[in-house]
Amino acid sequence: MSVSPFDHPLLSALTGDEEVAACFSVEADLAEMLAFERALAEAEAEEGLVPAEAAAAIASAAAQFSPDMEALRAGVRQDGVVVPALVRQLRHAVGPRHGEFVHFGATSQDVIDTSLALRLGRVSTILSRRLERLIAALDALNARDGEIETMAHTRMQAAIPVPASRKIRSWRDPLHRDRQRLARVEEEIGVLTFGGAAGTLEKLGDAAGPVTHRLAQALGLHALPRPRHSERDGVTAFASWLSLTTGSLGKMGQDIALAAQSEVGEVKLASGGGSSAMPHKVNPVGAETLIALARFNATLVSGMHQSLVHENERSGAAWTLEWMVLPQMAVATGAAMLTAERLLDGLSFNARGARA
Repeated sequence: MSVSPFDHPLLSALTGDEEVAACFSVEADLAEMLAFERALAEAEAEEGLVPAEAAAAIASAAAQFSPDMEALRAGVRQDGVVVPALVRQLRHAVGPRHGEFVHFGATSQDVIDTSLALRLGRVSTILSRRLERLIAALDALNARDGEIETMAHTRMQAAIPVPASRKIRSWRDPLHRDRQRLARVEEEIGVLTFGGAAGTLEKLGDAAGPVTHRLAQALGLHALPRPRHSERDGVTAFASWLSLTTGSLGKMGQDIALAAQSEVGEVKLASGGGSSAMPHKVNPVGAETLIALARFNATLVSGMHQSLVHENERSGAAWTLEWMVLPQMAVATGAAMLTAERLLDGLSFNARGARA
């Protein structure tokens, strides 16, 4: 049994997205945490903070590391985060000679937030690619059906005839702007988090800056003058973008659902959902799913804005809320894009004379 529709055996057919969800799996998270620890040791060795043979031992152990998942789970229950238990296991794997150099100068949030940044980068790449396909599909629909006359509606009442391109562009143009917004948001999420216990990297001394830049370069992230442990505006901007984008798709879904009504018949769906009681029906399932996912994200984005409120230098409560909300929003957005692709693939506008 699953309490989430995103991985439910049945409901995930509507709301799931395995490709995006994989970026939030425990395997993906631990892999990036280990990548951080390996890159950290190597950067510190290059600056003379840890022995080169220690960095090599850490890299070797991380590459072969097989975690005790039950022990990690127990660690999370006790510590609220997985890193202390993970570091203990990794130090044991490295061995007593070099184990003390694992995680040197870092704190749990450095590991967790950097892992998130790396995985959100992959999510962004996936969603950007799908946005491109959706925009291209709408351009193709406009080229084929844009001149067909359809009825404009204002406040749910018939207004004046307009070409279908009027409606299609109101679906396409927001997605184009969403694509432009994503480029700016990517700069906010693609950052290294590295500050040590309270953001001062006090254990690294004068080597703090050079190690930070080496670490950022190794991981493909931007180095910051100082960490943003309690400044969550970047990741919240990404969540806001997710809600904006599903909102754009939800508007398209709402229009299509209305235009596909039997008594309106302005668009034709290649396929639709059947009814157990009324066999004549072709329900606009895809369009309805876009509406539901848009409303879902619009609801959850308020939770991400709540997670902005960190007390002092770190909040366990606000941080945990972020973990609960953001993955669902990302998967909902991915599912909406896949649904929109399928919906547009079978959508056509009906010429007025061809309508029933």
